[in-house]
Amino acid sequence: MAIPLTLLETFVAVARAGRMREAADIMSLTPGAISQRVRELEELAGHRLFNRTQTGVTLNAAGQSLFAALDEPFQRINDARRGLERPAAHRVRVSTMASFASNWLVPRLSRFSDSHPGIDVELETDGRLVDLRREPVDLAIRHGLGDYPGLISDPLVAPELIVVASPSLLKARAPIRRPADCLGFPLLHDTERADWRLWFQAHGVQVPDRIEGLSFSEDHLMVKAAVAGQGLALVRDTYADDDLRAGRLVRAISVRWPTRFAYYVVRTAEASQRPAVARFQEWLLKEAGGVTGGS
Repeated sequence: MAIPLTLLETFVAVARAGRMREAADIMSLTPGAISQRVRELEELAGHRLFNRTQTGVTLNAAGQSLFAALDEPFQRINDARRGLERPAAHRVRVSTMASFASNWLVPRLSRFSDSHPGIDVELETDGRLVDLRREPVDLAIRHGLGDYPGLISDPLVAPELIVVASPSLLKARAPIRRPADCLGFPLLHDTERADWRLWFQAHGVQVPDRIEGLSFSEDHLMVKAAVAGQGLALVRDTYADDDLRAGRLVRAISVRWPTRFAYYVVRTAEASQRPAVARFQEWLLKEAGGVTGGS
């Protein structure tokens, strides 16, 4: 029986992403549909292709062999698809997180459109780390420490996060005097579980491969969990202001903000040569204009 091309395309997407949910976002399908396609492919192949883990999937030996055969051909197909789209001279496709888009970027975009009416901006909001070399994305705005090997990055804005906790949680444990002491407490995470790891890294603190704790899609939910004494939260001060004033939360530690922990404009050297991308990048940096606060 011939194996449908859609199953092979799904296999490649999952193998590249390492998570079925991320592959579902890429292919505009539900995670359930992705999972069903993978199971169907494995049934047709007569053996497993992935090892399932708590954090995603990894290729086993059979999967690695199949991926090695399919990766380049499907990359050529993707390149051909991109060639059919509107010329890049008139379009900039941008990937960033929803929170940054809504709080910082979107309110400013009309100014770019007014000054560059011939350039279309296509905004994708996604927490995952897009592959700028393989995916049809021209520029990404990423939150991190600026370490992106093989890519060009410029700091944009550095919104400060603070560590907050309920007074009752702090009374029950040893005092927090330095960043590493936070590891002795339950930690409340963003969806991608990235902020705490980057914050520790910026302060020179070694952390385990996985940091346990609840994760939340919205900062205000994380703040509620912190008020309930469920852990330390690393959030922007604006989200915690009311609870700080009312005494429901306190700052657990005050340290100098690591300025490397910021939003960066990231792109490939090739993308930087395209006029539309270069103009949008220049506009972003001009809009930031030395701003250190933000989203």
